[in-house]
Amino acid sequence: MKLPPGPKTPSWLLNLQFEADPFGYMDGISKRYGDIVTVMLNSTPVVYVSNPLGIKEIFTNTKEIAARGELNQDFALMTGNQGVLQLNGLVHKNRRKLLMQGFHGARMQACGRRICELTEKIMSQQVVGKSFVAYPTIEDITLRVGVEVVLGLHEGELYNKIKHLFASIIKYPQSPLFQLVTKLPFGQRDLGRWSPRGYMLHLRRELFQLLYTEVQERRKQAGSSHTDILCDLIFAHDETGEPLSDEEVRDLLLSPIFAAQDASGTALAWSLYWIHRLPAVRSRLLEELDSLGENPDPMSIVALPYLSAVCNEALRIYPTQLFTFPRLVESTVEVMGYELSPGTVLIGNIYSTHQREDLYPHPKEFNPERFLEKQFSPYEFFPFGGGSRVCIGGAFALFEMKLVLATILSRYQLELVSQRPERPKFGGLICYPASGVKMMMHSRRQHQGQSQPLVVGSI
Repeated sequence: MKLPPGPKTPSWLLNLQFEADPFGYMDGISKRYGDIVTVMLNSTPVVYVSNPLGIKEIFTNTKEIAARGELNQDFALMTGNQGVLQLNGLVHKNRRKLLMQGFHGARMQACGRRICELTEKIMSQQVVGKSFVAYPTIEDITLRVGVEVVLGLHEGELYNKIKHLFASIIKYPQSPLFQLVTKLPFGQRDLGRWSPRGYMLHLRRELFQLLYTEVQERRKQAGSSHTDILCDLIFAHDETGEPLSDEEVRDLLLSPIFAAQDASGTALAWSLYWIHRLPAVRSRLLEELDSLGENPDPMSIVALPYLSAVCNEALRIYPTQLFTFPRLVESTVEVMGYELSPGTVLIGNIYSTHQREDLYPHPKEFNPERFLEKQFSPYEFFPFGGGSRVCIGGAFALFEMKLVLATILSRYQLELVSQRPERPKFGGLICYPASGVKMMMHSRRQHQGQSQPLVVGSI
């Protein structure tokens, strides 16, 4: 077997280079080795593919190439051992179907108004003339939305505790102390709550226990009228017709909330950055939003073509998910002319596919018009992955992005504090804005561009 070309650098050094400059690293690798690259992880060949034809082969060949849940065990710390990422076969298919019910149809439409209300409530707390960091502000919105949609909780002590724990589990690994200590010898050991690993496990236990208790309490309310994913799962049946256990339900709740908070929040922060960095994009977007009149229906907002193009371009240029979840070659298969042996790991390189000059001319430029001029295939544009492991909340993430952006742009006049380019920083699975996108609130915006002073603290 002849593997595709790739660097001979030790994997630990490649990881350091990637973390220091993820996009620069991937641009360099693609330029040197092309659109199918092998990186050796100890004795295991890991083949990264950024060619649409190769991506299609990976997503559609389920006979020789398997999307094994065991390959995602690194995420079990946050998503549980029975989360949707860790499941296989019929069990995985059944749980995906159960979860996706909550992200489609009338229920998703019903929560549109709530997304706009939460956005307005949180953004109105910003002080006029004072700078703020957009990324954590936006993540607060997306986390609240995730907790409400998935758990059906709105306010109160339990709501606040769960929200705090989710936020802490996301933010703590991004801290400089955690990143420094975990790279040292023994840095990954659990040495109690005062060690980075120990503190993460403590946060995990706290969150898992709160969710488990809530599942048990909700199950007692047999006639519950809740319309949330938690209730869907409590009253659901598995592939054999049996109810799901409390532990299964708890683990299935985790991935959708983490995705809602982290991936959606990151995509929105990047969107705000590009919109306010490029006046022409902002002007065209406001013109489109104003065409709907005051207080438009959320579904009318979601259908706006230029708003959709802006969201897609933000997800293209800095995708929140840089790679697809890994697949395993189980029997000899040919991918892009290379014969790959069993045991080879295949990963779709989302970022590098989205940077292809033949698909996206001048790929470093933020150009939403490209999505108005051409419809891309799911092997050319796939910000949420693809095949059997495509993100269950992808459609909802786009829905949420559009409504949050529309609410902020329609009602507030903001500007970037600095015109220096925002750098991406790698944080475990996604690349978030390194400085968090620092912005200034100028005034409250009225329909058709008129503005008036914002009453601080109003809703």
